[in-house]
Amino acid sequence: MNILLVEDDEVDVMNVQRAFKRNNISNPLWVASNGLEGLEMLRGNTMPRERRLVLLDLNMPKMNGIEFLRALRADAELAPTSVVVLTTSNDDRDKVEAYNLNVAGYLLKPVTFVSFVEVMAALNKYWTLVELP
Repeated sequence: MNILLVEDDEVDVMNVQRAFKRNNISNPLWVASNGLEGLEMLRGNTMPRERRLVLLDLNMPKMNGIEFLRALRADAELAPTSVVVLTTSNDDRDKVEAYNLNVAGYLLKPVTFVSFVEVMAALNKYWTLVELP
């Protein structure tokens, strides 16, 4: 599984990277700091085109997560890409909009690093069991 983390907060990026290490998750991880950069990476040759999973924050500059999802789903080549939202937004409107745009999951970012590690472990089990395309 090739994972693209679309996240503007450097601390959250480091937490994901540390949680991957702590859980011995060896999947390649690419990082985009906003939705526009994420789309460029998916459309370009930055990362492999097969077996992709996007971990997506919603609150970002330039292009937020919902705008990213709309653009992703409107692109015939990228539309099948699996996306899991990883955000601080507990707003029901964000959840409904994300699920309407066919996300595979909606996870709230944990406050503590220990909880962050647990969430990444659960996510790893999920994509290992489901074997996302």
